[in-house]
Formats: sequence, C-alpha cells, structure tokens
Amino acid sequence: MSAIWFAKPDIEDMNRQMQGTACSNLGIEITEVGDDYVRGTMPADERTLQPVGLVHGGANVLLAETLGSMAANLVVDPSQQYCVGQEINANHIRGVRSGTLTGTARAVHCGRSSQVWEIRIENSDGKLSCISRLTMAVVAAQNHR
Repeated sequence: MSAIWFAKPDIEDMNRQMQGTACSNLGIEITEVGDDYVRGTMPADERTLQPVGLVHGGANVLLAETLGSMAANLVVDPSQQYCVGQEINANHIRGVRSGTLTGTARAVHCGRSSQVWEIRIENSDGKLSCISRLTMAVVAAQNHR
C-alpha cells in the first residue's frame, strides 16, 4: 500500500504546530503516522476530566478533531489547499477515569472538496472509548487569511 499523504509527514513538526493551543493545553501529542492513519494520545488527568471524574466528552472530541484535521491537511498540497472542520460527531462508548487515551484517524473519503475521517479512541487497555466521524472542507489556499 502506498501512503495517502501529499508529502512525508514530520511528527516533530506536527507536535510543534500544536504548541500554545488547546491541543497542547490538554496534553495531546501525535505519536505515529502510518501510510493511511495518524495516531496520537491524550492523558486522562485533571486537564481532561469532567467533575464526576470521567474524561470529558468535549476532550474526546478535541482529540478526535485534532487527529482528523492533522491527517486531512497531510493529504492536500498546502500551497494549493487547506482543510477545515465542517462537522464532527462522537459516540462515547466507555468512560475513562485514568491512563492514556489513544486515537487513530483513518480516511473514509478524500475527495476534491471534502474529506471524511473516522477516529477511534481507545483506553489504556485497548478498549474502544469513543468513536467519531469528522467531515473536513477542502478550501483553496488563496482563501486563507
């Protein structure tokens, strides 16, 4: 299988892009890029828990959108296009109180004007905690401000 990426991904650069953002504030880190997926982690700690002690659904969604958005932008030529989130949904399957969440974003569809990504988030035991679907709009670079 050949990689779906426009250019060879640089994990260090991807993590650098997240510095000083909501992503770094929640401890999100890109850990792996395969030929057709982006994987990253987020801790289940005081930054990501809601008051009853479970990982906040919004934190799951932030992890999912981060991974899917990073992946989507790796598919396009950045001098011509960029991708922005258009719609996201998430089903929270299993509550998590501690450990590390690992999310994996894989493309369902990469078209000329939109992309759809599935992001599976697992707990430290490898059990599904959340599944998300993210739709990205592909936008011409000259529209970028």
